[in-house]
Amino acid sequence: MRSSTPVEQRIDESARRFLATAPANGAKARLTEFVVFGLKQGWACIFGAALLAVLMAARLWYPDSAALARNDFLTLAAVVIQVLMVAFKLETLKELRVIVLFHLVGTCMELFKTDVGSWSYEAEGVLRIGAVPLFSGFMYAAVGSYMVRVYRLFDLRFANYPRRWITAAVAAGIYINFFSHHYIWDLRWVLLAAVVVVFGRCVMHFRVFRRRFRMPLVVSFLLVALFIWIAENIATWSGAWLYPSQMDGWHPVGLEKLVAWFLLMIISVVLVAWVYKPRPPEEDSGQRREVPPSSAVLQ
Repeated sequence: MRSSTPVEQRIDESARRFLATAPANGAKARLTEFVVFGLKQGWACIFGAALLAVLMAARLWYPDSAALARNDFLTLAAVVIQVLMVAFKLETLKELRVIVLFHLVGTCMELFKTDVGSWSYEAEGVLRIGAVPLFSGFMYAAVGSYMVRVYRLFDLRFANYPRRWITAAVAAGIYINFFSHHYIWDLRWVLLAAVVVVFGRCVMHFRVFRRRFRMPLVVSFLLVALFIWIAENIATWSGAWLYPSQMDGWHPVGLEKLVAWFLLMIISVVLVAWVYKPRPPEEDSGQRREVPPSSAVLQ
C-alpha cells in the first residue's frame, strides 16, 4: 500500500488501538470501520472543504469597501491553502504534480467557457487571466486533490480496469467535446455510452481499515459527481461564479449538470491513473475480507 501522511497514520493507529480487543466481525468493529470511512473521506476532501469555507466566508463577511478585490483575496487564500497542504505534509510532492495538472486543464476550460458565456465571474481584481480569476483553477485542483488522496487513503484496486490508452481516448473525446459542442453536434450522450461500455465491467476494491469492500466503478463516478454538484451549488450561492440563468437571482444548479460532472470524473480518473497505475486486487497480499457491492459502504 502507498505510504500515508503522519495524520493518516494516526487515524489508522487510533482505530487499531480501539479495535485491539474487538472481534473482527462484531458491532464494535463495524462501527469503527464506518467511523474510519467517514474520517478518511473527510480527510480526502480537506482541500475542497477549506476552499468552500473560504468562499462562503467571503460571501458573508468580506467587506465591499476592502482595498483588495474579493476575487484577489480568494486567489491568495487558495494559494495559502495549497502551500499549507504541502508544508504540513498533507499532500506529497508526487500528488502535487497531479493537482497542478488539474489546475492547468481546468483553467484552459475556464478561459474558453467564460468567453462563450457558459458562466461568468465578477469582473474585479488583477489576479486573473481575461475574465477568469486565478482562484478558479484551484477549484479543479480541489477535485484533483480529492482524487489522488482517496486513491491512497483507501488503497484503491481495480478488477477489469480497461487498457489505459482506451481510457485516455475516451477522456480526450470528453475534453474536446466540452469545447466543440458549441460549434458542432454535442456528443455527450455518445460519450456517456462509451464510458458505460469501457468502464462497465470494472469493479473498484477499497480498504477502509481491516476490511475491503468493492463497488462498480461507474457507481463511484456517479456518487462523486453528485457531491461535486452539491459543492457547485454552494459555490454559486457564494457568488464564486454564476450561470446565465442565475443572473437575476440565485437558484440551485440544474440536475443536468450531473452529466457534465460525471464526464469530468472520467478525465479526473484518467489523469490520476497515468501517475498511479491501477493495480488489480490480486496484488493485494493481505487477507482482509471482501464485501460484495450489495453490502458495501458507498463512498
